[in-house]
Amino acid sequence: MPAVPETWKGRSTNRVQWLLAAAGAGCVALGVALAAGAAWTGGVTAVLMAVVGCVAAGLLVLFGTLAFVHVELTVDRHALEVRCGHMGVPRRRIPLDHVVGAEFDPRVTPRAWGGWGYRWRPEKGTAVVVRRGEGLVLTLGDGRSFTVTVDDAETAVRVIRHRLHLRRRATTPTDP
Repeated sequence: MPAVPETWKGRSTNRVQWLLAAAGAGCVALGVALAAGAAWTGGVTAVLMAVVGCVAAGLLVLFGTLAFVHVELTVDRHALEVRCGHMGVPRRRIPLDHVVGAEFDPRVTPRAWGGWGYRWRPEKGTAVVVRRGEGLVLTLGDGRSFTVTVDDAETAVRVIRHRLHLRRRATTPTDP
């Protein structure tokens, strides 16, 4: 069995999100073009609403998609941390003390979770889904689950299980 690294890092990317981000940038550009080229003398309210609407919708789409272009997962001795996008937000840190188990799921799909992004479904738990494919499913101490799509999820499961085994062994009293 291969050695378990002290810190494991994994990542997954969805390049399709860049197309959606480009559409958001296009909306912002349209809003700026409307503001620059509009005849503000006639219907100021209508032009202002169009400009604000285009810019607001564009920024929402742009930043909403860029937040989930990729996800990075780090597992160390104490916790598992998930960071999304280039700014690392949203971020979730789960102490290994709160993890009961880890499973490999070869087929996590955005459709099953209601789309890309940070998702919650009452019957399934919480997930960070940036693409279709393999993922890691954690069972937490409170009975909830947390799923994240990440490349080489099997290795992540192996590392987490190893860490959990070491923690259980360290807390189990020895027989005299």
